[in-house]
Amino acid sequence: MALSATTTLPHSVDNVAAVLVNEDFQRHVSQLVGGSLESFTVDGDVAGAFSATSVRTLPTTRLPEIARKFVGEHLKVTQVENWDAPAADGSRQSNISLKIAGAPVDVTAVQRLVAADGGTRVELEGAVKSSVPFLGGKIADAAEPMVAKALNLQAKQAQAWLESH
Repeated sequence: MALSATTTLPHSVDNVAAVLVNEDFQRHVSQLVGGSLESFTVDGDVAGAFSATSVRTLPTTRLPEIARKFVGEHLKVTQVENWDAPAADGSRQSNISLKIAGAPVDVTAVQRLVAADGGTRVELEGAVKSSVPFLGGKIADAAEPMVAKALNLQAKQAQAWLESH
């Protein structure tokens, strides 16, 4: 199932990127959805190429009941973002991978932060896949709206965070 979303924030690429890899911000977003941030690490200098890994425990209350029976009351989600060094125009790109422990769902996405009209356009494109034979497509179809909402929430919360900090 394809993921695609675009949001424009009235802040610079540098500021948006800094928020997206801020541990306090990641904890805030996790708590906002009723979860918790178990760990957060950044490897490398954020001024260049680096990676950020977050591990969250998230409630399954918004999943269909049949899915909750399969995965339980909480999901452990590991998100790895491999960020490229800034391009000549200041834009940034990260390759995102989400792994959900105990669930046959994998998410891969590319997030681009592009300078646009004095702000930043956040572009996200990716895919949700499931490895379950015959049912994989249905599982991915059910997971896609949840994943898309979560990734969009992060971008929208980045704007609120920048305005309040």
